[in-house]
Amino acid sequence: MAQNGGDLGEQALSKVAEIGIKNQLDQVEDINVEIKTNPLQVVQGEVESVSIEGKGLVMQKDLRMEEMVLEADAIAINPMSALFGTIELTRPTQATASVVLTESDINRAFNSDYILQKLRGLNVTVNDQPAQLDAQSIEFKLPGEQKVVFKAVITLKGTGETHKVAFTAVPKLSRDRQTVLLEDVEYSEGQGLSPELTEAMLAQAQDLLDLRNFELKGTRLCLNQLLVEVGRLTLSGDAHIEEFSST
Repeated sequence: MAQNGGDLGEQALSKVAEIGIKNQLDQVEDINVEIKTNPLQVVQGEVESVSIEGKGLVMQKDLRMEEMVLEADAIAINPMSALFGTIELTRPTQATASVVLTESDINRAFNSDYILQKLRGLNVTVNDQPAQLDAQSIEFKLPGEQKVVFKAVITLKGTGETHKVAFTAVPKLSRDRQTVLLEDVEYSEGQGLSPELTEAMLAQAQDLLDLRNFELKGTRLCLNQLLVEVGRLTLSGDAHIEEFSST
């Protein structure tokens, strides 16, 4: 929220936006919304700036965001709605946005029931023979150097044999800048055991890293930059905002 010394109108609007964002989240450790304006600007339907900073946010698919920052300037609002505690945009606004995901958060998502169910009963080919396998566990690592590492323990149905698969991939922005693609796969263990498993794991990773998983209501994100560091992944880009939810 806005600081205590700030204008009461700023504090009220900030609180409204904060509540609206919290209502969209399954979990939240901390959310801070700061709206800068003054009574004259509000009457004229203007907001100088909006800053949203969140920590420990969970929206969809059990995927936690370590940090989320969204900042916008020169926002046009309906002054009558503002007087009644509702933020209604009179035209879309552009903002900058960034999301930080940690290695542990992505691991938690990969080992959720939602993902593991999709990696069970996979039809694969092993030693030129059809088979089915279940992924028992998945380890996702961010070693830096613009690479990600996957390690999986799998069990072959029927025989009960356990195998390990490990490979690296390079994250890249999709052409439409809406998701992260994982390409240039290099195996370190289990090569050829199951290309189908690799494809399924990559597909689930790309599904998790789809920007729609991180979009607040009325907001559309577009990636400009992808930064892979040791233990963390940062997605940065633009946000097209059509509405601020206040319910």
